Amino acid sequence: MLAVILSPSSSARVFTSATFINLTTFFLLRPFSPSLCASRLQVRVMADSASVPFKKIQIQRDDTTFDAYVVGKEDAPGIVVLQEWWGVDFEIKNHAVKISQLDPGFKALIPDLYRGKVGLDVAEAQHLMEGLDWQGAVKDIRASVNWLKANGSQKVGVTGFCMGGALSIASSVLVPEIDAVVAFYGVPSSELADPAQAKAPVQAHFGELDDFVGFSDVTAAKALDEKLKASGIPCEVHIYPGNAHAFMNRSKEGIERGKSMGMPDGDEAAVELAWSRFKSWMTRYLSA
Repeated sequence: MLAVILSPSSSARVFTSATFINLTTFFLLRPFSPSLCASRLQVRVMADSASVPFKKIQIQRDDTTFDAYVVGKEDAPGIVVLQEWWGVDFEIKNHAVKISQLDPGFKALIPDLYRGKVGLDVAEAQHLMEGLDWQGAVKDIRASVNWLKANGSQKVGVTGFCMGGALSIASSVLVPEIDAVVAFYGVPSSELADPAQAKAPVQAHFGELDDFVGFSDVTAAKALDEKLKASGIPCEVHIYPGNAHAFMNRSKEGIERGKSMGMPDGDEAAVELAWSRFKSWMTRYLSA
């Protein structure tokens, strides 16, 4: 059952060319903040040496090997956690740790889609995102799902944020082994995947004030709603009033980075509500 809820308090790519332009100008045309440059060293340290209990593994697929980071109970349901355009940095690791600690517990795995690279500012993040092999990223996701299923997780979900949110929805179409998806503020382009062909249950979250037109604004969220209705799968689309893009990023460093780019403060109540819905969805569909 699909519900759109106004919550209280070249090669195929995820983004079209227009979306790339919109994402870039959205950030680069914001007033400059010295804190962005001042925070670069801090962000590098956080990205390279986050003090979280991850196990680094390597996953093979086709003729390539990529690193991944795992945290959580060995025999718990698995969740693949997909990065924003920044790469595998402190914030996506924070999300994975949070997921692993949700009752009754999950095993979270972050595949390194950028192969060790991390964007420290908007220009670097855009460069990395534009250079991503999107079909290859979907293959990485599928290999990650299958690794979890081969290593103690009977069922596996996928979640992601921004770029990772779009890839999560694409995976619900393109990766048949997935058992559930929760996507945050991102919709794939029609060239990559048509959500009307989704095969796994999808829950999606968007901020009402998100102005990434065609990618994660309210219009894009409502269009996703219609596509998911057509798929016939269980699905929900939640829209959070008063919240913008990336409202789930609530670490001290993430909040500072958002402010340096002119992003409004997020709503803690909305974040907790989103996590509660995430937990309910994944528990429902990943229970053995």
